[in-house]
Amino acid sequence: MKKLAITAGLCAAIALTGCSKDIGNRDVYEESSNTINVNNKRHELYREGGGQSIRNVSNDFGYVRHQKSPVMNDHTANETRIALDREQLAHIISKYSVNLPNVHDAAALVTDQEVLVAYTTDSKNRNLTADQVKRTAMSVVPRYFRVYVTDDKTLMQDVENLASLDSTSRHARSQVNYLINKMKKSPQRK
Repeated sequence: MKKLAITAGLCAAIALTGCSKDIGNRDVYEESSNTINVNNKRHELYREGGGQSIRNVSNDFGYVRHQKSPVMNDHTANETRIALDREQLAHIISKYSVNLPNVHDAAALVTDQEVLVAYTTDSKNRNLTADQVKRTAMSVVPRYFRVYVTDDKTLMQDVENLASLDSTSRHARSQVNYLINKMKKSPQRK
């Protein structure tokens, strides 16, 4: 009887030890190269639902911590290239712009250096509305972007026409600059 109890106890101890094998490798943080992510869920930042507005998928805070690599001359932590989804930025800018008072329609174009926003308004104070639209766009994009706005309805089609271009198109830069010069005739504020 005593041998049976000792054998059962030994088997239970071995089974419990085997189950806890992976616990030692787990940490509070999940590590990937030089980045330590607390919450490494691979969700999209925004998700569109059928007829629903864009909403944040997760209620979690965004947190990432970087550490230097212990390997000498490993510069992977110094990579600073950040990819921006320009179409998503344009979507957010135009959506936020039409939520402003007296702005009924907004078209936004995001290039590699500029944001062009054409909007229609019935506001009596063109300068105030231009300032609000411009600040809205500036709040969405990184600081190095230059933002140009216009309430000229005829330029809205010009902004839309540039949407088919990209940074490598042959005359894209000259066409964007031409439109910017036309937009500067409208109030720009700030």
